[in-house]
Amino acid sequence: MGIIATSVALNLAKEASLDLVEVAAQAKPPVAKLIDYGKFKYTEKVKARQARRNQTTAEIKEIRFRLKIDEHDFQVKKGHVERFLNSGDKVKVTIMLRGREQYRPIGGVELLRRLADEVAELGSVEFAPKQEGRNIIMTLAPKGKKVQTQSEQRRRGDQARAERQARQAARLAAKQEGESVKLEAEQEAQREVERIDAEPAVAKTSTKKTISKEGSNAEDEK
Repeated sequence: MGIIATSVALNLAKEASLDLVEVAAQAKPPVAKLIDYGKFKYTEKVKARQARRNQTTAEIKEIRFRLKIDEHDFQVKKGHVERFLNSGDKVKVTIMLRGREQYRPIGGVELLRRLADEVAELGSVEFAPKQEGRNIIMTLAPKGKKVQTQSEQRRRGDQARAERQARQAARLAAKQEGESVKLEAEQEAQREVERIDAEPAVAKTSTKKTISKEGSNAEDEK
């Protein structure tokens, strides 16, 4: 709208049922907007919540090696490194040198480079091997973002939850169907029992009527 008086801007905000909000107080002259302040605050809260949800919360895990590590232990520790990288965390790998080993660190550097090459599909070297006192340190960073890993985990969790609910619904439906069949069978059996109980009573009544008729005929003959 250009430069206008504050009173005019307030009147415009009142007419439009909006709020006059200063967005750049340091500008000359100050900059203000006509907006719905309540809606603006709500939108900001939604954006902040979404940003926190998508925030990358990578942790730094640490794995320690000895320079003279055997092959089995190396493979076990490499498995831990792969698990950490696959979870989206950085890994600090430390080679601990003892005695004369610290004066010949080349073996530790080669060991770290071998580890980096074998886990190259999951992570890359963020900080190259460097000797710090009695230790040689290297940091590996995951190639995928942790937020993607968390999203995948949430997706799998939702899928597993949906499958459990479907199985529970199927079991409940089968149980209800079984109870319905059982109830129908019991009702049919009850009807059959009532039919059987009713048959002798009918036969007995017919017999009495026959005897009564025969008796009346005999009296007539007399």
